[in-house]
Amino acid sequence: MAEAHPVGFQWVMEAKRRGATVIHVDPRFTRTSAVADVHVPLRAGTDIAFLGGLIRHVLETGAYFEEYVKAYTNAPMLVSEEFRDTEDLDGVFSGFDPATGTYDVHSWQYEDADVEASAGLRDERAMVQEHEHAEISGSGGAPFSATPTRDDTLQHPRCVFQVLRRHYARYTPEMVEQVCGISPENFRAVADALTRNSGRERTSAFAYAVGWTHHTVGVQYIRAASILQSLLGNIGRPGGGILALRGHASIQGSTDIPTLYDMLPGYIPMPHAHREQDLTTFIESNSGDKGYWGHMDTYLVSLLKAWFGDAATADNGFCFDHLPRLTGDHSSFRTVMAQARGEVPGYFVMGENPAVGTANAKQQRLGLAKLEWLVVRDLNMIETATFWKDGPEIETGEMRTEDIGTEVFFLPAANHTEKDGTFTNTQRLLQWHHKAVEPPGDCRSELWFYHQLGLRLKERLAGSTDPRDRPLQDLTWNYPVEVGPTGIAEPSADAVLREINGTDADGRALSSYLDMKADGSTAGGCWIYTGVYAEEVNRAARRRPGREQDLVAAEWGWAWPMNRRVLYNRASADPDGKPWSERKKLLWWDGERWTGPDVPDFPVSTPPDHVPAEHSRGAESIAGNEPFVMQGDGRAWLYAPAGLLDGPMPAHYEPQESPVPNVLYPRHRANPARQQFPRPDNTYNPPGDHFPYVFTTFRVTEHHTAGGMSRWTPHLNELFPQMFLEVSPELAAERGLVDNDWAHVVTARSAVEGRVMITERAKPLRVGDGSGGTTVIHQIGVPWHWGPNGLSTGDAANEILSVALDPNVHIMETKAATCDIRPGRRPRGPDLVAYLADRRRAAGLEDQ
Repeated sequence: MAEAHPVGFQWVMEAKRRGATVIHVDPRFTRTSAVADVHVPLRAGTDIAFLGGLIRHVLETGAYFEEYVKAYTNAPMLVSEEFRDTEDLDGVFSGFDPATGTYDVHSWQYEDADVEASAGLRDERAMVQEHEHAEISGSGGAPFSATPTRDDTLQHPRCVFQVLRRHYARYTPEMVEQVCGISPENFRAVADALTRNSGRERTSAFAYAVGWTHHTVGVQYIRAASILQSLLGNIGRPGGGILALRGHASIQGSTDIPTLYDMLPGYIPMPHAHREQDLTTFIESNSGDKGYWGHMDTYLVSLLKAWFGDAATADNGFCFDHLPRLTGDHSSFRTVMAQARGEVPGYFVMGENPAVGTANAKQQRLGLAKLEWLVVRDLNMIETATFWKDGPEIETGEMRTEDIGTEVFFLPAANHTEKDGTFTNTQRLLQWHHKAVEPPGDCRSELWFYHQLGLRLKERLAGSTDPRDRPLQDLTWNYPVEVGPTGIAEPSADAVLREINGTDADGRALSSYLDMKADGSTAGGCWIYTGVYAEEVNRAARRRPGREQDLVAAEWGWAWPMNRRVLYNRASADPDGKPWSERKKLLWWDGERWTGPDVPDFPVSTPPDHVPAEHSRGAESIAGNEPFVMQGDGRAWLYAPAGLLDGPMPAHYEPQESPVPNVLYPRHRANPARQQFPRPDNTYNPPGDHFPYVFTTFRVTEHHTAGGMSRWTPHLNELFPQMFLEVSPELAAERGLVDNDWAHVVTARSAVEGRVMITERAKPLRVGDGSGGTTVIHQIGVPWHWGPNGLSTGDAANEILSVALDPNVHIMETKAATCDIRPGRRPRGPDLVAYLADRRRAAGLEDQ
């Protein structure tokens, strides 16, 4: 975190100054480890075994927050008699089809009740084809078809509490040592510190980044943390929670108002191409019976009004038919594979550099080479804009410039200091940034580009009678512009934020998503952002100093939703509405309303003893003691009866590529439901001695992601001038590596070279070998900032990665893979192709 998220890390250091214990769990010893109280090295890709061990420890020692668990989690709910665990079925859950590598999830439901998740699988299952199952994401309600059977004593063998207990029974400290390489003494020290700092009087927080998400079980990593935090009572309370650290300024914003193919703004799912589906049936399929997802009709209709204005009426379903429809998996990697087949004519690349910045970079370039046209907007002439003339395949002879028909349009972009706008960061906080200087020359903001593109498309289609053009013709596009000193007519970012906030029938800014209507009288671009412009004030621009506020700091920026700083904060009080403790007091019932320093994440006038009327919906259906208002049962899920594609509870699986077997589930080395793409351009390393080491990618503070900004910045390149490979002294001795000399890392995909950095920070770990013995695992650190362009050049780490994906969110596995490392520089030109072919043949991946 200190390395990749240094601004946010200042608050970790502030917490440490006040007495907090900082524990850093990471394969590498980093700048975070240097200031942490405890560093716990573990084998890359084994965090579920570690977290599962902590869950077992909490359950077996009775360290869970019993009152919280019984009242606020689904621990008492009984699971269907049809459900079978990985412990029953040798490593898979019930419903697994080995022929398709997918689960039928129906047996995971509660007894006597079906429930849908607040995020994940939604929509009418019967209408969705099998290949679409992984694409039905976004958020919806969690409707129950009945009331689940429960046992509040937590003793029934099929209650979630006991199911969880059996599932993690084998995740002992000794098993954690075999899988992760963490000694039982270190494991117990972490477990004791965590449980000691959790309960009524104290809370602990987890912070994670792509070290958890970039795995074929990435979603289940986060689930494991949420189970642990729910058992300890660390959700919805100050100082608790799980923080998803964002490595870019507005990654959170790009999921809230999504650049993701399968969601509309505010986590509303994108509709599928069902026959005869209209607005009404879509809302029936995707909204909830209970909680705030029960008001999806108000959010969606307001969104359609914001997009299509007067053209959206009740008679035409508020232009619902103008929305695109999903016909399958349109995620990034499948799109690239479709490019390589010649099925994608054009591509926009903005703020990304897939030619070096995405897993299996060669596959990305092969796709780009089959486009008809490519638009690249960036600060510098990045590799994605120049792959056709100087990419690695040009050097090796695998591609020729004259054979590439892609027409590339490079449009210079303005950087963040050259434009107004907002950042949405880790804690959902919108902060306004002001333009400091004008963009030079032809550089333009994304806002200018999209505004101009929309104007020109609308002008070109103005006279069209083709029904396919109607959505663009009806699109509202009347943004005010501000002419700057250089004569650029820049659309007003402030006006766009106000449109996102939403307005009422009189054109006044809405104050809350509770004000949205389903009758078309309100318009708003993203319901969770409603309130950021309340009372006609840009609240993201507020900058009241912290010394003038309490710890909630409600007047610094604006946090969605409704400037709420702690989600599910009703859980900070007990079922009767009293704070669990004075020390951790955040929200309480004062006899008339919920009050406290934070904005209540709960119907403000619903008393703790409220029992909703039968058949009530939306906010009216929330009982007074149900704090998790986006869930159909109002509870945190220790066990997920719906919403996930690879299991209702996290289980340890090895990465796609691993040097050791899965000692917990020997029959299933890796996630059985992972997405695999075995192709000539995406060969996976086999187990065995040919690729005996583990590598993990990482960042350094001095460079930014794939280097599109930092590799052209002279002073940053002086600090880190070239690609390097981080190895332990033991591995250096084993492979004959010399500090600061050249070495290259090789996989079945490619080879990359860098300067050798021999350091004690890289620690070999001893783990179980699957045969009752142990083996030593060496781990290599590979930074991923480099590419052939810029002032500081070098090989891209993504050349050596494959594409294997988490089935829930289609994210790639970049944090754990196998390789070999050899002294000396890698071969060049056609010699590299021959070298890799020899390595694949030796590993049995190609015929001799």
